[in-house]
Amino acid sequence: MASKALKGGFWSRRHHLDRMTLRELVIAYFQYPAIIAYLGGAIIMAVVYAYRPAPLGQTLLAMAAAIVAFPIAWYGLHRWVLHGSWMYKIKPLAATWKRIHYDHHQDPNHLEVLFGGLHTTIPTVAIFTLPLGYAIGGVGGAAAAFGTGLVQTAFNEFCHCIQHLSYTPKNKWLLNMKQRHMQHHFHNEGGNYGITNFWWDRLGGTYFGKVSDQQKSPTVFNLGYTPEVAEKWPTVAELSGGVATGHPATRIRQ
Repeated sequence: MASKALKGGFWSRRHHLDRMTLRELVIAYFQYPAIIAYLGGAIIMAVVYAYRPAPLGQTLLAMAAAIVAFPIAWYGLHRWVLHGSWMYKIKPLAATWKRIHYDHHQDPNHLEVLFGGLHTTIPTVAIFTLPLGYAIGGVGGAAAAFGTGLVQTAFNEFCHCIQHLSYTPKNKWLLNMKQRHMQHHFHNEGGNYGITNFWWDRLGGTYFGKVSDQQKSPTVFNLGYTPEVAEKWPTVAELSGGVATGHPATRIRQ
């Protein structure tokens, strides 16, 4: 149930992380339009900061605030928005939900739909960083906070890719992240909402370190959007060409 492949060049064909090497991932990562946009936006924010700098203390505080706010915002959005059962019921939002999360859980290793959509990601980062940074250090603080948020987003996306790559990290921190995230995708979607930070899962009671800590979820791949649900709210099914069932590995990839 993946979206259409991007046209032209490297992205004219599909890419699945379980078939890629780390080197192939790095090459793909830096060619992807969303990553180029995040890093390019961070450079633009650096230029804005150069013209309207904030005092060093305020700059560092604005950057620190963005770093702290990022995992909190991600946890809340991932748990109550992306895993909520309301977006597909609202027709104007159904296509967005399908693109930014349903497709990813339908085929977790499909690289194109793993990356967030720019039309949702950049405004979200801006909402959670610009006002905060501006309140701390004016225009310079806002630029520092927003730029930090964009860099964090790019880093988050790379770690997310590593978690789905057919690769076992040697670094214990990366390995732990990968294990927790794989449990979210292949065992129970009702927990381990963090990507690089699971502190808020611990506070929110949604963390599980072992598969035995949670029962196997029957909706881990469809997020509760079953054929029965699709009969009542059909938009996502219509856009997807039906409702796929079963493990992604058993489906035919194009």
